Amino acid sequence: MKRDLCYAIIGAGNGGLALAGYLSLIGYKVNLYNRSLKNILPLIKKPSIKLSGEVEGQGNLNIVTNNIKEAISGANIIMVTVPAMGHYYIGKQMAPFLEDEQIIVLNPGRTGGALEVYATIRQEGCNKNIIVAEAQTFIYACRKTSSTSAHIFKSKKEVTLAAIPSIKTDYVIDMLKCAYPQFKAAKDVIETSINNYGAIFHPAPTLLNSGHIERGEPFEYYTEGITPSIGNFLQKMDNERMKIGALLHVDTISAKDWLGYTYGAKGDTLYDAVQSNPAYKGLQAPKGLNIRYIYEDVPYSLIPMSSIAKEFNIETPAIDSIIRIAELITGIDFYKQGRTIERLGLKGLTTPEIHEFAKNGTVKKEDKEVVA
Repeated sequence: MKRDLCYAIIGAGNGGLALAGYLSLIGYKVNLYNRSLKNILPLIKKPSIKLSGEVEGQGNLNIVTNNIKEAISGANIIMVTVPAMGHYYIGKQMAPFLEDEQIIVLNPGRTGGALEVYATIRQEGCNKNIIVAEAQTFIYACRKTSSTSAHIFKSKKEVTLAAIPSIKTDYVIDMLKCAYPQFKAAKDVIETSINNYGAIFHPAPTLLNSGHIERGEPFEYYTEGITPSIGNFLQKMDNERMKIGALLHVDTISAKDWLGYTYGAKGDTLYDAVQSNPAYKGLQAPKGLNIRYIYEDVPYSLIPMSSIAKEFNIETPAIDSIIRIAELITGIDFYKQGRTIERLGLKGLTTPEIHEFAKNGTVKKEDKEVVA
């Protein structure tokens, strides 16, 4: 048992409250950080989180703060739950205060998150012995119900995880296993990045239901928002994701099979599997379009997939169409701000070199050394 570990949870949103509440409930020392002080004032006044749903109870926190140094000081494991657009900022803010042997886990990394945070920490001059890991997806289907409570609809049966350097992946999983035995080792962070199912299930259903969402019409996001035709479109996106995975020698399973493996949701088609998933029942659609399903998942999930595909001359018309719709609706050039292959440090690398880069943070080339 490792209940003497101290966790720092970065972000007090849906996932952050669920993680902090659960870990403190089962006996861990938990520090909770949020950049906005206003959002955590009730927790500062009374540092406890009430959980409902799959997990019932109340967890008492050690520290609630908007001071990043205070939050991560002495923490063994730093669980980052902020949206992917905040990964660079958080990496930069943590870098001066990180300590040897600390583990950073992105929950999730989306596509390329661990590579970005690892590179940011090093670029900021931090030479401490740090491990940066990323989960392939978030371990819960959950929602924040108030500033001091969260509802956990369902825990995933298995979530893959990989670290930089990848030789430390098993060590990270061993450190986490008392709290989260669901974490299983992936080959490296390229595998967790390509097996990013949020890229399939988040932006397209949001954009293809944008009229209903913008009007604020209540409906269940997955079971009602994913119709047979939208399910067919998601399958095309998923086929493109798997083509990228095959090129990069990544073990992938289809989104349909992943739903069965993770939630026990079965069906002949992706649409059928979504409809049979008990974890998706009751999850309501967002009330507007200013949400992370667009502003996170397009630039930090779909853009890196599309960019990698273009580097290797793979066509991704379904993925690219969702990127284009998102750009036309928002007026934002997501390629300009997103995780392109250049920003991930993978430009010009062969498939074996990409895995070497993910494994070690460096690539030995005949004429130069590429460093994350």
